[in-house]
Formats: sequence, C-alpha cells, structure tokens
Amino acid sequence: MSQSNSTPLYLGIDLGTQSLKAVLFDPTKSAVVASESSKLDVDRDDEGKAEQNASDWLQAFENAVTALPSDLRQQIAAVGVSGQQHGFVPVDANGEVLTPVKLWCDTATQKECDELYDAVGGPSAAIAHSGNAIVTGYTAPKVRWLKNNNPDAYAKLAHILLPHDYLNFVLTGKYTMEMGDASGTGLLNVQDRCWSAEMISAIDSERDLRHCLPDLIEAHDIAGEVTDKCAQWLGIPAGIPVSCGGGDNMMAAIGTGNVKSGSVTMSLGTSGTVFATSDTPVIAKDGSIAAFCSSTGAWLPLLCTMNCTISTEIMRDLLNAPLDEFDDLIHSAKPGCDGVLTLPFFNGERTPNLPNGKGCVLGLTSTNTTRGNLLRSAAEGATFALRYGLESLITNGLKPTRIILTGGGSGSAQWRQMVADICGLPVVVLEQDEGAALGAALQALWVTNTDGSQAALEELCEAHLALDDSRSCQPNADTQQAYQVIYKRYQQAVSVIANLYE
Repeated sequence: MSQSNSTPLYLGIDLGTQSLKAVLFDPTKSAVVASESSKLDVDRDDEGKAEQNASDWLQAFENAVTALPSDLRQQIAAVGVSGQQHGFVPVDANGEVLTPVKLWCDTATQKECDELYDAVGGPSAAIAHSGNAIVTGYTAPKVRWLKNNNPDAYAKLAHILLPHDYLNFVLTGKYTMEMGDASGTGLLNVQDRCWSAEMISAIDSERDLRHCLPDLIEAHDIAGEVTDKCAQWLGIPAGIPVSCGGGDNMMAAIGTGNVKSGSVTMSLGTSGTVFATSDTPVIAKDGSIAAFCSSTGAWLPLLCTMNCTISTEIMRDLLNAPLDEFDDLIHSAKPGCDGVLTLPFFNGERTPNLPNGKGCVLGLTSTNTTRGNLLRSAAEGATFALRYGLESLITNGLKPTRIILTGGGSGSAQWRQMVADICGLPVVVLEQDEGAALGAALQALWVTNTDGSQAALEELCEAHLALDDSRSCQPNADTQQAYQVIYKRYQQAVSVIANLYE
C-alpha cells in the first residue's frame, strides 16, 4: 500500500520478560499514537531455571501487533525491535528453534561459567579477551550448558541467536546480530567490536561455533526488509526496512535520550539496570561492569540487578496490597523502615555477584513488622543494589549529573524520591515512558531518515523526547544523609550472606 498520502509511522517492538509491547510512533506529533502488549510467562524452578518458549513469543508478537488499528498498521514505514538481553535461542538449519530459550535470569549455568574460565585461563583472561567477566546470565555459558545437557540438540545447532535477533529473523528471514546485544553474549571483544576467537573456542574446542554466529552489523545498518509472509501474518506493509534493533537496555538508552555522556539511565523493571553512554569502552578490571557496546555506535557500560520490581511484586502479593496502595504504604514507613532490611535476591543476584543468593529479610521485631516497612524495605533493597552499580560506574570514571528513570517502578512518586535520596542525584522522567519500545521505533526512524550519524541521533532525541518536569525529584539532604548509614548496613549484610550462598 502506498505511504504517500498518509503519515509514516514507526513500529517499535519490545520483547520483554513479562510481556511483548508494540508501539506506533508518529514523528510529526512526537508521540506514540497506539500501543498494545501481550503477557508472557516464565518457566522457573528452584535450581535456577528460567525459560520461555519462542512459540509463545510469536503468539505474543501476533497478539500485540494485530491489536493495533489496522489502518495505522498500513502506515508503518519501518520497524525496530528491542529484546531482553542474553537469552539463548538455539536454531537449526531450517530456522526451527530446538529447545526452550534460557533467559537472562536463568542462573543454572554456574558450572558452565567455571568450565569456561578453566578453558580460557581464568577471569582476567576472559576480561582481556572480551571485556567482560563470565556470569550465569550471559549467553556463552548457556551454549555450553546445551552442549553438556542436550547433546542431540547441540549437534543440530546451526544458528546462535538472541531474542531480538530471532524476531528480526522472523520479520526478514535473515540472520544478523548487532554490536550492542552481541556484547552481552560474552563472546564479543567489545573494545575491537569483533568476535573473540578465544571465548568462542572456550565453549567447544572441537567445533568451530563461529559458523553458528550471525554476521555482525552496526547501529546504522538495517537487518533486512519485512517478508511477504510476515507482512500477511501481521497485517503490515511488505518490503519496509527493519533496523538492526538491539537489546532492551540499548533501546532504552535511545528511548530515554541517553545518547551522549553526562546522563545515567536507571530502569526499575523486572530486573534493574543502570547504564551510561560513553565515547570509549569502559572495562572494569574486576569485571564488575558489563562492558557493552551501545546500539548507537558508542559504548554502554552497564550494571544489572536480577531483582527489582520483582521484589516489590513478591512482597506486595504476600501482603495482599493492591497496586494503587503501593505509594501510600511506602509513604507510611520511614526511610530505613525502623531497622527492617531486605536483601531481595529472590532469583540469585548479579549486582552484587551472588548467583546462588536468596532473599533475606533482616531486623524484624515485634513492633517493626508492618506492611509499610516490609514493602518499603523491598524497594529500598532493590535501590541499594542499583546504587552499588552506580558507584561502580563512578569509580571507573563516569561523572553522572542526573538519573533518567524509566521502567514500571518509575511510575511511583515515592520510589522516584527514594532513588534521588539513596543515589544523591536529581531524578528526571520523560513525558512518554515507553522506554525500550520507543527507543526501537526511534532507532528505525534514525536509520531510515537520517545519515545515521551520532549527531543526527542526538538531534532526533532532542526533538522527540521531553521531560516531565512535574515528576522530577531533587535529593532531600536529611534523607540522603540517613540513607548513607542505612546503605552501609546493606553492604555489611551482603558481606555476611555472601558466605551462606557461595
């Protein structure tokens, strides 16, 4: 269908852990004009498994996109895809997914992490080869896990894809991977922006897995064009370009305007993330920072926590507290929660690095065990972990002047103020908090309507993203000082439980 008589729209997709979201962005209005989502479930067990079926992703993809108004779908000029990072999508030579997808939050691969370290020569060697330590969340140990635990599927493995790569493949029929998401595999040399032969060989010295890895593309490249089959399936135009897309953190950076140095984005989602844009690689000698490339041609040093809103949701469900009471309950408790301290490591933890960690609630007494204290303590514990990450970025030379807050938790006025007080920085939020999905749409607009330069992306973000001044927060000096003491208690508690969950 011709686009000449209608406003071009840009479809942004975000394949998250809990849902798949689809948004339509209208650049003439600088606004998302339609949005739909479809829920997803995670298959978990007590041994660290966290998996999803790719077929469920496709159903959610269809549900969300086809729920958008059909006339607006015909105005789509380009597509951008964001996806949860690190998940291993094993695909055979016919394009079929071989097994359930092990997700970023799957922690069942510690044995494989140790084996990769042994093969490559230890943590320092891994960091030298890739810029990153090997942690359970990354893709490399998941591939090794498949080799160890499902040799039949491993023998059929033809393509190693990440979640957003898989949706790009479904859209275009082409296998690609872009630098930002690729840097979360543990197989990319992030400094030189190329595959690391040493890390690939560490998975399997007898098989050249390089042949299973897609061609790497840069941020301004397109992954391909929408096929006729996919266009008919989703009710969108055939032949329109699909941008390279990226991991959800990379797309959230674009969607929050974090495309040049000075700002930090903090996401309060299922997981928590804190990241900044850098013109040069930021590689921590101890591997504490995820030394990622961005999906803009730069770098995106990042720290991830495994438990953010998931911790408050667990506590909220336990307390039978409706979501509309969340802020009131948190407000009913004082900072520090009268001594109640929660270490919300329900799914193990990456920051601090405790893959076998468990959730702990400390300091309970007969008088302080209240609904408000328990819920606020869960939010404080999640935020302390993000401050831990922020301090690592600062230690490694980054100088943030503010925090751009995004994710579901950013909708809470009490949590926004808590972040400002715990981190000691001003907090801002955007008028449109579509995060990664909006970032994917903006990337599609950038690569198809500009010269693909960094300057063009900065101009695009300035033109289309506006702050919501009514929801900005400044640190409260007294509360900030109180949290300094409470944060030290948090650090001491982490040190104590580290010995329990080695």
